[in-house]
Amino acid sequence: MDIQLKRGLLDVCVLAAIKNEASYGYKIIKDMKPYIEMSESTLYTILKRLEVSGMLTVKTAEHGGRLRKYYHITHMGLQRIEAFKDEWKEIMSIYEFVTKEEDDNNE
Repeated sequence: MDIQLKRGLLDVCVLAAIKNEASYGYKIIKDMKPYIEMSESTLYTILKRLEVSGMLTVKTAEHGGRLRKYYHITHMGLQRIEAFKDEWKEIMSIYEFVTKEEDDNNE
């Protein structure tokens, strides 16, 4: 798969994982696991990229005597998910075109 396409897909997956409530790294990986495998290093690279781009914010809070970073989606992040849904319709249309059975050209 094209690396840029995969990167965009993973970004949207992470945004979708925190769409309904703030979450932290381990929980994000756990929530995504039934759908996609992701290493911690990949996740934290994505989270940093999304933070820098304004699609999520980070809050640090104490949990069990340790500091934990909680990630919260922003309005811009929600807009990115909606844009992805529109883009996906176009991707599916292209996929259908590419994989359609060839018409009988002898008619």
